[in-house]
Amino acid sequence: MSSSREHTHLDVNGITLHVVQQGPADGGLVILLHGFPEYWYGWRKQMDALAEQGYRVWAPDQRGYNRSDKPEAVSAYRVDRLAADIAGLIRVSGRDKAIVVGHDWGGIVAWNVGRRYPELVDRLVILNAPHEAAMGRYTVKHPLQLFRSSYAGFFQLRGVPEQALGAGGYKPLWRMLKGSSRPGTFTEEDLVHYEEAWSQPEALRSMINWYRANVRTLFAPEPPYRVPVPVLVIWGARDPFLGRELALRSLAFCDAGRVVYFENATHWVHLEEAQRVNALLIDFFMDSQFLAGQLASWE
Repeated sequence: MSSSREHTHLDVNGITLHVVQQGPADGGLVILLHGFPEYWYGWRKQMDALAEQGYRVWAPDQRGYNRSDKPEAVSAYRVDRLAADIAGLIRVSGRDKAIVVGHDWGGIVAWNVGRRYPELVDRLVILNAPHEAAMGRYTVKHPLQLFRSSYAGFFQLRGVPEQALGAGGYKPLWRMLKGSSRPGTFTEEDLVHYEEAWSQPEALRSMINWYRANVRTLFAPEPPYRVPVPVLVIWGARDPFLGRELALRSLAFCDAGRVVYFENATHWVHLEEAQRVNALLIDFFMDSQFLAGQLASWE
């Protein structure tokens, strides 16, 4: 049986982050980075499995989310600051390196941690989040992707997105989660947990500030571009927001990488295919030959 979850607060990079920890204290460190509009709870189906394999799992609420600090300035949410938060967590842990796993916006942060702080990263796992350079080049040639990402433009407005997403007890956010996932992925019990996180003071503003601070770098990243650490990209092929081609195109910026497609999964692949994703993570963490094949698919 896995160890219980511990709720801690750690000071890094000038802010305090709420971090949920699980697994043996001396286990290899795995940091799980959630995306929008989730928080640490988005990894609920991975934490037990990884802890049971002997890993020390840290799942932070990233800055602006749930019970972590929420700086007021939009510039505080630039991706370089977000990546520095995770580098700070690794340093605070006392480990030389960590495995970093990121989904959605957490994946964007993870790409940046792997690029900017490779000395701190053992391996990198990305779930349905493109390397920004791949995103920029792909979007120029594929207008459909620009349409899929058009909500990011709406998020540039001040005050309006917060009112819209919070309307009716956060019904628009809840409809987005359920409408973009397979039936049953998000339960009514989950809704209770998410509403609690979304209702934290200034949470919606801070969550949306990630888009406001990084609208340019999403399509034109700052150097460095290449990722020198081993990378596994896991991709739900039925993602309504991001084209599947972005996964393979992201490998062009990796020194060593592999893509595994889940053909029947959506953007929320880690929740919809939790057992298979967990097995894939553990194989990648332990198998030095895992990257020998660049492409695989799961039906």
